[in-house]
Amino acid sequence: MLVQPACGVDVVHTEFFRDGGQRAPFLSNDEPPPDLPVAVPDAATTGTEPSDAARPPDSAPDRPQDASPDAPRDAVPDTPADAALDAAREPPDDTARTPDVASVDSAVVPDLGPEAPVDAGVPDTAVDLGPSLLVGAGDIASCDDPGDEATALILDALFPPGTPLGAGTVITLGDNAYDDGTLQEYWNCYEPTWGRHKARTRPTSGNHEYHTPGAAGYFAYFGAVAGDANEGWYAYDLGDWRIYALNSECSDIGGCDTGSPQNTWLRAELAADTSLCQLAYWHRPRWSIGDQHGDDTDMQPLWQAAYDYGVDVVLSGHEHNYQRFAPQDAAGDLDHVWGVREFVVGTGGNGHHGFRGGDPEIEAQDDSTYGVLQLNLHADRYDWEFLPEAGGLFTDSGSTLCH
Repeated sequence: MLVQPACGVDVVHTEFFRDGGQRAPFLSNDEPPPDLPVAVPDAATTGTEPSDAARPPDSAPDRPQDASPDAPRDAVPDTPADAALDAAREPPDDTARTPDVASVDSAVVPDLGPEAPVDAGVPDTAVDLGPSLLVGAGDIASCDDPGDEATALILDALFPPGTPLGAGTVITLGDNAYDDGTLQEYWNCYEPTWGRHKARTRPTSGNHEYHTPGAAGYFAYFGAVAGDANEGWYAYDLGDWRIYALNSECSDIGGCDTGSPQNTWLRAELAADTSLCQLAYWHRPRWSIGDQHGDDTDMQPLWQAAYDYGVDVVLSGHEHNYQRFAPQDAAGDLDHVWGVREFVVGTGGNGHHGFRGGDPEIEAQDDSTYGVLQLNLHADRYDWEFLPEAGGLFTDSGSTLCH
């Protein structure tokens, strides 16, 4: 059962900017956590990936307000995705793009040659790898922009070929293959870069995926790991954490409001979840100071559910920049006791968006650096670090206890 902590948080962060300046930490109650090396066992591997099976019901968590789970949802009707998923999943005949790794500083990440090997992963081992590693970004691949090649090289450095699957999980925060998320765009634009880590990827979709009816290209490329093609939401365990991958394209999946299929499922899952630490991710951010989209009130029902049940972290993309907010309540006000911390990480490689202004709860922001967010998920806390592309000077890091 989730238990609210005493007031106060344990946060340390540092920011660097392209002009070389540095902001002092805004709050420090502990020493910064050490960098976590990725273990690569030599022994033969035997394990399996985390299960997607639903967790057995238990008692609901303690929380500051009543948020009883809704009744079980009705079946969702078939969509055009069903027909599209019957098509062959083989890559189109078009020649896929070859990453231009020569444009990336080899002193920052390993020189993987003109065509880096695909990370097929190695099954999990029984070796204790310490905190679970989760890393990702959104707004990623375009055949017309080399930014995704730069961020894929960060993943290559974290997960060289042969790294066990249990050593880390990659997530996508939607808008993974531009412009329309077709299967051909996934094979030609996403596969040569981030596709090298497909075996360890837990994706979510964005609005560009649904430019193709039913996001058929997305579901065909990722297969069953992306969830039911009529839904696009699912949950899984990662170490001591429970992770929720949600679908923010509400109009395509029967809505996101209370009583909708996804919201009903999410509240039931959260009510049964006995994990101390929880994280959710979806494409459209509830809160944003980006100049292209801003706050998205359609996401309020998902944010409300996350707050009601004490979710610790929410990750989003959509805005092509980086934003970190202080923990916030359901109304977006500061709440260091029960608040949810949101990261916007639309830095996967497809252009940059600026900012429209400030927000009292914003703690870090950058609109000029591609990169990925790395989270080390401990049993009772999480450490974060923004890893910039080669040559990028912005970074952001810190640590916070779970509720």
